[in-house]
Amino acid sequence: MSLPELFDTHCHVVPRVYGEEVDAVIARAREAGVRHLCIVGAGYGVAGNAEALRVAEEHADAWAIVGVHPHDAAEVGPGTWGEIAAHAAHPKVVALGEMGLDYHYDRSPRDVQLRVFREQLSLARDLDLPVVVHTREADDDTLALLDEAGPYPRGVLIHCFSGTPEFARALVSRGALLSIPGIVTFRNAEGLRQGVLDTPLEQLLLETDSPFLAPVPHRGRRNEPAFVVEVAAAVAAVKGFAPADVARATTLTARRFFGLEDPGEREGQVAYRIRRSLYLNVTSRCTLACTFCPKFRTYEVTGVYLKLPSTAEPTADEVLAAARVAAVRDTAGRSEARAALADPSGLPDLSGFDEVVFVGYGEPTRRLDLVLEVARRAKEELGAKRTRLDTDGLASLREGRDVTPEIAAVFDAVSVSLNAQDAVTYARVCPNRYGEAAWPAVKAFIAAAVGVIPWVQATAVGVPGVDPEACRAIADGELGARFRFRPFQHLG
Repeated sequence: MSLPELFDTHCHVVPRVYGEEVDAVIARAREAGVRHLCIVGAGYGVAGNAEALRVAEEHADAWAIVGVHPHDAAEVGPGTWGEIAAHAAHPKVVALGEMGLDYHYDRSPRDVQLRVFREQLSLARDLDLPVVVHTREADDDTLALLDEAGPYPRGVLIHCFSGTPEFARALVSRGALLSIPGIVTFRNAEGLRQGVLDTPLEQLLLETDSPFLAPVPHRGRRNEPAFVVEVAAAVAAVKGFAPADVARATTLTARRFFGLEDPGEREGQVAYRIRRSLYLNVTSRCTLACTFCPKFRTYEVTGVYLKLPSTAEPTADEVLAAARVAAVRDTAGRSEARAALADPSGLPDLSGFDEVVFVGYGEPTRRLDLVLEVARRAKEELGAKRTRLDTDGLASLREGRDVTPEIAAVFDAVSVSLNAQDAVTYARVCPNRYGEAAWPAVKAFIAAAVGVIPWVQATAVGVPGVDPEACRAIADGELGARFRFRPFQHLG
């Protein structure tokens, strides 16, 4: 299966590097699935910006980033910022950079690098452009200048991130995006891979930094944007996702960061693939208002938009049709499902997935009858191997009866959000209309499920006040369920 579209967020595909091959290099990128490229002129003197902009003008899928590289900071003169501002006014320019600090080579004096970095941060704010940062062996000063400048409404991207896990955490905590280069494929890059593992997928981007840093298996060759496929595969291996998941999520993040997202109305997806599992999203209605829930920031997971209108939720037939479409296309909304119902010929069953999971940013059991019907039919009619329900565990309380036997009839596995070690913490972390009565109801649901369902897991999210070890003791010691601790903001 081919990857969804890819975005190389940083490459120096300009004639002074690639000569007459620029068009051929970009054509090879398109063949590899790269649908967007950011061409960077910084690093070749201030004049390099015009060259990057010309390439972007000649290719519909290429965009330009303009600015002054720290190597060239000493070149900045009285007219430099006027020249950069003039370039930035072009509609193909999407960010300012690569600016920053390079204490490895020190090709410009450090005090000059600091001054020019500070001036570019100010210019980016004035021009309302995102910031692309180059930082090498300058962690403390980079963080200090970013803190001094304050939060950027248009965001900060750390280009070619290859720093320590500690530096990654410091940047991510400030809201920065980390753009991962081919270094992630190098054998000795364990520190970078740990940083990638620790960073939410939604804060990662992909790049080649062509012509530099070609990934394995191309290492030693001149790099080019087509090789970003290898970067996506390496990030996927580290994060435990499929390459398609990483491609979809990072492309969405990049398009949003650079202001290239389609402003049109987005349709919530009913079915979507992550790794070798199929996820079904049947409602956006929820019983809880969990303080850590990402839907208060975004309705996306791995680049898939999940908000469904409460007045137009999918029917059972539409959910099953969407599932079959997603087996081919990775995602499917209600409109694709309706088209499939009109002509289902050629659509596969669900036997190619390891499991079918009912989940989303709503609570699936708010539509309990539909969930039970779809799970049954997925097995009986469409060959689903394994069905799993991800739930808040409040269905029995809400329905006024023990619903676990009904769930056990069609589900092989259930994952329940325990989320706290006591009722008071639960009510604070997961506000709900039942108050402190909710937590014991969740525990009772888990205990009942363990008695009738082969695989039951309790989960908790790492938010302040939640004691993961106490939750673990309750789950596997008291209730007899498996336990999984989920780091905060790590989705999928």
